[in-house]
Amino acid sequence: MTALALSVGDPSGIGPEIAIAAFLAREAAGLPAFYLLADPALIASRASRLGVSLPIVETTPAQAAQAFASTLPIVPLAARFIDSPGRPDPANAAGTVEAIDRAVAACLAGDAAAVVTCPIAKKPLYDAGFRFPGHTEYLAHLAALHSGVEAMPVMMLAGPDLRTVPVTIHIALAEVPKALTTELIVATARITAADLASRFGIARPRLAIAGLNPHAGEGGSMGLEDEHIVRPAVDILRAEGIDAFGPLAADTLFHVRARAGYDAALCMYHDQALIPAKTLAFDDAVNVTLGLPFIRTSPDHGTAFDIAGKGVARPDSLIAALKLARTLADTDKKAAAA
Repeated sequence: MTALALSVGDPSGIGPEIAIAAFLAREAAGLPAFYLLADPALIASRASRLGVSLPIVETTPAQAAQAFASTLPIVPLAARFIDSPGRPDPANAAGTVEAIDRAVAACLAGDAAAVVTCPIAKKPLYDAGFRFPGHTEYLAHLAALHSGVEAMPVMMLAGPDLRTVPVTIHIALAEVPKALTTELIVATARITAADLASRFGIARPRLAIAGLNPHAGEGGSMGLEDEHIVRPAVDILRAEGIDAFGPLAADTLFHVRARAGYDAALCMYHDQALIPAKTLAFDDAVNVTLGLPFIRTSPDHGTAFDIAGKGVARPDSLIAALKLARTLADTDKKAAAA
């Protein structure tokens, strides 16, 4: 069985230590085999700083699964890192990007089962000349580069009790009504339904479509977007055979009884999706990128520079991301073979 490829993220953040903590908890947490794309010297230094005994072995992706039982397999990067927890350094950008590049390449070549990414910070990457808005856009670029097919990445927050998908993501709230279109909602829902079927094993996914305005616009009295943009998208999806329904008032969409009626909720903007997801599963929600030709998950938190190197970062979300990546990879493989 191929191992998961874990990119270290920004080495000045908590990525190295949550990777170390996840490995040390591998038996208790029932973790699948993974290897870490990193600078071995930095990982050894961070383990020493944290006062933990960490057996490390430099390896190849092919040998990682076998090594995982007793040692943390590290596939060394060509770049070397400056070990400065809490102090991001543009000099580390080359290694941060290299780890992502090599994780994706390994997955597409069949040498890794899925890509799992530790958090990155945009500013040190931008300062070093990185030209992509963020992690997700860069993954879509790599997918197109390797496969020749343009990918539309879709962000999903997946927890034990709720999956949410923001249709618009990192834009100002004032810009959401301008960016929101019927076509965007339909495209996002199609990708969500397809991945829920092929990777989550849900034969007929049920998609709850949230309204944009309070009370889903209440028939147009609180804004026309729900009638003119959201409802036509639902009609198109239903005509295509996708079990979508809405627009629904977001304030009653996330309680226990409501959640029992759908497999994922499509939300119109960032906080509408992330607030309920993080409220219900702050420590173990997982960020899943749908719509890519490979599986990618990541912890649902950032670099946490303020606590990096202090030994207090919790690996819960990374552990959940690793376990979900393995499940999705296995389900996807079965679906492809069927």
